[in-house]
Amino acid sequence: MYFMTGAGPDLMDAATKGALEAGTPVGRFKISKEAGEWTASNFHPYQPSEVFFSARKHGLVDAAVRSCSSDRTAVVTLPGGIGIPDENFEILALIQLERMGSELPVPFLLMNYDSFYSKILGFLDDCKDWGTLSNGEITSMWKVCDSNSEALAYLAGFYNLPPPSDKARHDNELQTASGTFS
Repeated sequence: MYFMTGAGPDLMDAATKGALEAGTPVGRFKISKEAGEWTASNFHPYQPSEVFFSARKHGLVDAAVRSCSSDRTAVVTLPGGIGIPDENFEILALIQLERMGSELPVPFLLMNYDSFYSKILGFLDDCKDWGTLSNGEITSMWKVCDSNSEALAYLAGFYNLPPPSDKARHDNELQTASGTFS
């Protein structure tokens, strides 16, 4: 088992630290910042930074694709900057076109902490009204979660695993500079 991240600061760094504390190997797809480098936790010095988002998106998709039925992967999107919607729409398009998850479905979770993505979700609802998306088209491709416990329960159901215990829910709070998410 390993953990892949976009290697950015804040929530991505908090998720990386959690994976490292759990003893899980961590890889990254980091984008160089022109006016200086973002720093994140304990990455191997041989892992290069990417210049373009296309390389990062390709790597994240490759990491998420399931090679066999025993693989348990997921795409989990946390609140973030402008690159996150770009990656989200790319993954949605790949799922819609059956280029990702066609043989072995990959769970795609949008973590909507404190309604962070409510305006994007509203835009997608407007697309249904305009006829550019069909009813239920997007909801069939991802799961919008408001809490970590909701995401863990969804993943347990997706992979037919026992539901997480209350202790596991407590242990899976996400600590960030902005506060705690659970």
